Amino acid sequence: MHLTVEQALSIYPLSEGKLVAGRSGTGRIVKSVNVMDAPDITDWIKDGEMLFTTAYLIKDRPADAIHLLRKLNERGSAGLGIKLGRFWSDVPEPILEEADRLSFPLIELPFQFTFSDQMSGLFHAELQRSTKMLHSVLDKQKKLMQFALKPDPFSSLFHTILGIIGYPIAVVGSRGQLVFNSTPFSEAQLLRGFPWREVSQWIYTEDGRYYRIPLGEKEECLGYALFYPPAEQVLKVEEGLFHQAAEIISYHMGFIYKEYMEHSVQHDLGTLMARYLKGGGTLNALLDGAEKLGIPMLGGPYQCVLATVAEGLHGNVGQKLLRELREELQYHPEMKDLKVIHFYLDEGVLSLFPADAFAGNNKLPELLERCVKGVISGRGGETVLRLSVSNKKSKPEALQDAYRECVETEKLAMRLALSDPIVQFESVELAYLFQHMPEERMRVFCNEVLEPLLGKDPDYSGEMLRTLETFIDSDGQVNETAKLLYIHRNTAAYRLEKISELLQVDYKTINDLLRLKLVFLFRRMLKAT
Repeated sequence: MHLTVEQALSIYPLSEGKLVAGRSGTGRIVKSVNVMDAPDITDWIKDGEMLFTTAYLIKDRPADAIHLLRKLNERGSAGLGIKLGRFWSDVPEPILEEADRLSFPLIELPFQFTFSDQMSGLFHAELQRSTKMLHSVLDKQKKLMQFALKPDPFSSLFHTILGIIGYPIAVVGSRGQLVFNSTPFSEAQLLRGFPWREVSQWIYTEDGRYYRIPLGEKEECLGYALFYPPAEQVLKVEEGLFHQAAEIISYHMGFIYKEYMEHSVQHDLGTLMARYLKGGGTLNALLDGAEKLGIPMLGGPYQCVLATVAEGLHGNVGQKLLRELREELQYHPEMKDLKVIHFYLDEGVLSLFPADAFAGNNKLPELLERCVKGVISGRGGETVLRLSVSNKKSKPEALQDAYRECVETEKLAMRLALSDPIVQFESVELAYLFQHMPEERMRVFCNEVLEPLLGKDPDYSGEMLRTLETFIDSDGQVNETAKLLYIHRNTAAYRLEKISELLQVDYKTINDLLRLKLVFLFRRMLKAT
């Protein structure tokens, strides 16, 4: 039970009674009701307890009645109800005066109702109030759950929770900064006694009481949530509601806090990285800066990955795509345990992957393909991001070379019109080596090697050239060639045998395979030009 004396006097049948003294104390809280049937009742009285009596024990001794009032007041009793008509017809004047002096509510109970009638009326009213409050709390919990599953932007987070809870709240940061305040109290009043203990508890001050909950992100305290419910008693289930709201606030504050810290670190370290890659800083300065920020870097073999947006998608759209890619690289189940470092550069996002986490040089592209396929391809299936992967490096001094390989890979992938969104430097390394070779020498070399085939019927030579190019790109695998061309393996093998006879090449010799690989590389470079 949690009613004020004034509220209790409005409940039938106690409403048929009359407050005869102690009117200024009607704000006292009635937590329970008891019947006075023993002279030492004051030794057992509880805080907030209201007593009902027939005045039998004090009917002949007004002085004892005054002493009783004082003891009840000391014990925190909510008030005294006296049933007149049996032993007293009126309450003696000295008792009324003492009750007024003590601001102790004194009530004349109606004679026609029993004590059990009075108590049942109060308990029934309290049950209705508690049930209504419980339904309200459950409704608030439902709204909090809906908000947690589909949150509003962070800017409206506190206002949304305030609207659901229905009580004034304040949020204080870990350093004592006031983040949000919907209470009528000033910053100085709210921060009284800061720093606080990291424990959930009711706090009682001269301004009233409030429930304070630390906001935690794992073992780190991000601040405190302060809830200011009305003066009435708060049910335990409503305290649980405060904790649910605090959990949501903790999550969002933790997310924003981490984003802020990561952005700050990325900005500081990214500046050093960009300066070093452009030749304006030293490797020692970069490594020292990373160490001061607590970021281990280049402690073992590594590979660089440069993510760039497709042409025509720069600006806000491009930045959004890069953020989504970085989040996927950071939080994907296969990625989250890897100690990957990301940097925002002018070209895009540069990521450093620990190469010793992969079994082979080409394993990182395979991992990237599995993890970020949904991000690098747009709704229509077109490539919106390209990931250029360097070869494996073992020494920190090779960082600039790894970055250069990523940049060159991206340039050559565009020049050669490669459709694969994930390209490793290894696959375009020959193109990089021969990119400055005169076009005429490329053309002469291609014609010399392919002349016997180019002299055939254009349809025939075109089909054979496509088969041979697919075979070379498939690293000499006949089965893979047939699969890519949607033909039977025997058909592919027959074509390759005819090509071998025409060009006088042996697919088992490295020299012939290298000459063929250069031919098709030069043809692509010439076509791009």
